[in-house]
Amino acid sequence: METTGDFRPDRDAIDFYETLESMLVEVRDAQVVGPTNSYGELTVVPSGTTGAPRTRSGGVRYASYETPNTARLTVDDEIVYQQMPAANVGDTLTGAVSGPLSYDYGTFRVYPTSVPTVRSGGLTKEVTQAPARNEVAIATFNVENLDPTDRQEKFDRLAETIVHNLAAPDVLALEEVQDDTGPECPNGPSSTCTSDGVVSADRTLRMLTDTIAAAGGPAYQWRQISPVNLADGGQPTGNIRVAFLFRTDRGVSFVDRAGGDATTATDVVRRADGQAALTLSPGRIAPGDEAWQDSRKPLAGEFTYHGRTFFVIANHFNSKGGDEPLLGRWQPPVRSSETQRHAQAGLVHDFVARIQAVQPDAEVVVVGDLNDFEFSRTSQILQDGRTLVSLPSLLAPAERYSYVFDGNSQVLDQILVSPALIGNRSAGFSGRVRGYDVVHVNAEFADQVSDHDPQVVRISP
Repeated sequence: METTGDFRPDRDAIDFYETLESMLVEVRDAQVVGPTNSYGELTVVPSGTTGAPRTRSGGVRYASYETPNTARLTVDDEIVYQQMPAANVGDTLTGAVSGPLSYDYGTFRVYPTSVPTVRSGGLTKEVTQAPARNEVAIATFNVENLDPTDRQEKFDRLAETIVHNLAAPDVLALEEVQDDTGPECPNGPSSTCTSDGVVSADRTLRMLTDTIAAAGGPAYQWRQISPVNLADGGQPTGNIRVAFLFRTDRGVSFVDRAGGDATTATDVVRRADGQAALTLSPGRIAPGDEAWQDSRKPLAGEFTYHGRTFFVIANHFNSKGGDEPLLGRWQPPVRSSETQRHAQAGLVHDFVARIQAVQPDAEVVVVGDLNDFEFSRTSQILQDGRTLVSLPSLLAPAERYSYVFDGNSQVLDQILVSPALIGNRSAGFSGRVRGYDVVHVNAEFADQVSDHDPQVVRISP
């Protein structure tokens, strides 16, 4: 660790753990704050840990840059040569977890010499409230690199989540939808592997919507725009993008305006009746701007619900790759990836502002995996001038999370709405927003179909 002149192992968990590196340690009745993952790792805090913001299920919440929750420890199965038991957030590792302590991959780690025993905390997967007859439900869900080469089980479980846990929303924005052949070169194109050039995701989306219907859900239609090959980042040669699913059996219609493609920007015009309209629907927002280099471009869509127009903008901002670790040598860590997200947020904000300049009472819903926190500058830029209101910031603090990273429960996915929908922010969920829910079905569980939790907002006409 970097010598700062303020080494306080009695007050700082990073300093305390540093004094124990390479020693045999024992952690008794450790509380699980990050579920067992595919690498045989889980994250815990020692029993009796205080001072960390907690979630509704017993996790620790990343509530600000000043609260990194440094007491977190990774329990790693590397030397035990047995499968780590499945543990969810809120479970307890009973008795003592004993083994050497080390610092690897940006976290302090205990390598137990025997497999720990898990006592369940009783965590169950949430089911959201279905919309009333006069409400429209708009949701967002990162489906984690979905493509036709995935096992049918993944499609089945996603369909069950959408139909049952999400109550089959009227509009569903998806992130990480891959092309019809998936990542043919998962390590990137090379002299031994070349991209097949496929960018269409029709087969991917057809498989998902067919599976949803087979699970008892509605017959979803979809809209998306295929990217330029290899231009939007994500898993190499996977060509991820955002997409809309929507159901027409409850009064929702998509307003199609032809001409949208990977490189042509949509814009806002005034209709003859004075209302705002998109020039292209679906259409991408400023796809040629350098802010979207190697990143997913936002997709704007114009919808109607029983004749009333609303706009949805689906997003997947650039990842946090390249940021320094929270428990790393340099304190505070440098978050270099923010620069691109700030530029992306500015473009989306300005597009929403153009809609509102034409129609101040326009109904706009911005959704997706923003890869940033509700307290971040990214979120502030989106809301600048009260253009939008972030719904996660209106939840009870213990509910503000959609992702768990190294044991920190945090907001990465968001839904933001225009003031025309939210009414008086100080009153919480008011105006025409009837409910908002981060549906906790994945992030806290060892058994997960995606690493993100979906979320949904219910709006009255």
